[in-house]
Amino acid sequence: MNGNPKIRVLSVDDHPLLSEGIATIINSQPDMLLVSQAATGAEAIQQYREYRPDVTLMDLRLPDLSGIDAMIAIRSEFPDARIIILTTFEGDVEIQRALQAGARGYLLKNIPPREIVDAIRQVHAGKKRVPPEVAAQLANHMGDEELTAREIEVLRKVAGGNRNKDIADILSISEETVKVHVKHIMDKLGAKDRTQAIAIAVRRGIIEL
Repeated sequence: MNGNPKIRVLSVDDHPLLSEGIATIINSQPDMLLVSQAATGAEAIQQYREYRPDVTLMDLRLPDLSGIDAMIAIRSEFPDARIIILTTFEGDVEIQRALQAGARGYLLKNIPPREIVDAIRQVHAGKKRVPPEVAAQLANHMGDEELTAREIEVLRKVAGGNRNKDIADILSISEETVKVHVKHIMDKLGAKDRTQAIAIAVRRGIIEL
């Protein structure tokens, strides 16, 4: 090393095995240093304040907050925070939310270690990193009509096993209105039935089961 300071990394993941693996990968790089690890969103925010890392690797699914919410909280305090989402989820809605919220990269956990460290260097240098398969997933749904907040609410209730009549009662709307919402949801998602609509919505990150 030619006297350049190392890239200081914070890793946020609640799986001990993955945390361990990420730590090993980062600490084996001559130009990087893992300054801290967090296992929850709240810890991530607190560790970020304490260590002010150059780059943060953030899992999407944390036990308390979602990685996106933790990232929004960090960036509201530190607008220049450089955060890479590292996840197993490749739903386009989730990717879009993460990038809109200011993620500098979106990586899937099945990528080779070399690509993770390349992405950290790129993001540290001020670039963004979205791998081709993630970009393709986004592009696939580019023209899709988004579900409205009410449609997502209805879909969550459908996924919870409620019938139209139950949903109408819970949301204080008519059963007819529920049917219209369900039809729109299936049209927008390209689903043949309710079960398929739920499966597509979960895969794309529109709802969580």
